[in-house]
Amino acid sequence: MDIGLVLQTDPPAKLVVERMRRAEAAGFTHGWTFDSCVLWQEPFVIYSQILAQTERLTVGPMVTNPSTRAWEVTASTFATLNEMFGNRTVCGIGRGDSAVRVPGGQPATLARLGEAMHVIKELAEGRAVEVHGTAIQLPWVRDGRLPVWMGAYGPKALALAGRQADGFILQLADPYLTEYMVKAVRTAAAEAGRDPASVTVCVAAPAYVTADDSPAALAHARDQCRWFGGMVGNHVAELVRHYGAHSDLVPEELTEYIKGRQGYDYAHHGRAGNPDTEFVPDAIVDRFCLIGPASAQLERLARLRELGVDQFAVYAMHDAVDATIDAYGSEVIPLV
Repeated sequence: MDIGLVLQTDPPAKLVVERMRRAEAAGFTHGWTFDSCVLWQEPFVIYSQILAQTERLTVGPMVTNPSTRAWEVTASTFATLNEMFGNRTVCGIGRGDSAVRVPGGQPATLARLGEAMHVIKELAEGRAVEVHGTAIQLPWVRDGRLPVWMGAYGPKALALAGRQADGFILQLADPYLTEYMVKAVRTAAAEAGRDPASVTVCVAAPAYVTADDSPAALAHARDQCRWFGGMVGNHVAELVRHYGAHSDLVPEELTEYIKGRQGYDYAHHGRAGNPDTEFVPDAIVDRFCLIGPASAQLERLARLRELGVDQFAVYAMHDAVDATIDAYGSEVIPLV
């Protein structure tokens, strides 16, 4: 199983670069960042520095979207980085949350997302494709490769990921929901005539490594990671609006916990102590995140691997970023 690191691009950018270097030295294979241009610094500028100062790390957004950049610009940016540093990027993409909502937009439709994934991949890998009725190609691309991994929760999105994406990103680490959603993606892949095993599965969630499993240590870790339930809740709330609170198409294990949700202020998005996530119970933090000593983290990772997960990406947005990188490097990665 690969292990990735997910950071926000908060200034100073050099700290993001330094932490990615630290992660590579610790054995992490992937370096991911948020992509939300109002809330954080521009990630693609920072990727060039990460790639220049590492040797093996694969980098990309978790996740970009089809709306904030023209698709040919996104493709050219990835292709340029790949030409400079040797095909070490991956395009994580979804419909869009904070990146489009903060400036007053709405997430893209699945149809638009599917079209964007096709265009970005074709152009970044050097093939001609039609954009707005015009056939275009990046003539300077040679031997380009860009895996496109799609984030999804709902049944139609899971089906699209299975039909088209090179990888599936699930932003939670609950074993039951992981099994449910990986099955949906792989079923859709098989129905589309694809090899289900060819779809890479990446689970992304906060990990907080504690020194022990004392009540005080676990309580502190949960409070540092509770924000994640609120972030996932944005997507879940949209599923509930679309399918209803008790739909056979969406498991209640995903939707039930947001019944106390009152709204969401993106000023606190992805931040420990987010006041809009008080509705998230401890049980959801424990299900969605990896909380506890290294032994507990290894146990959950082993279960996820049994369910077909190829990569676990650590969301590191809490008060122990460097300690978590180091703990994974010394106590987790050597054993996974």
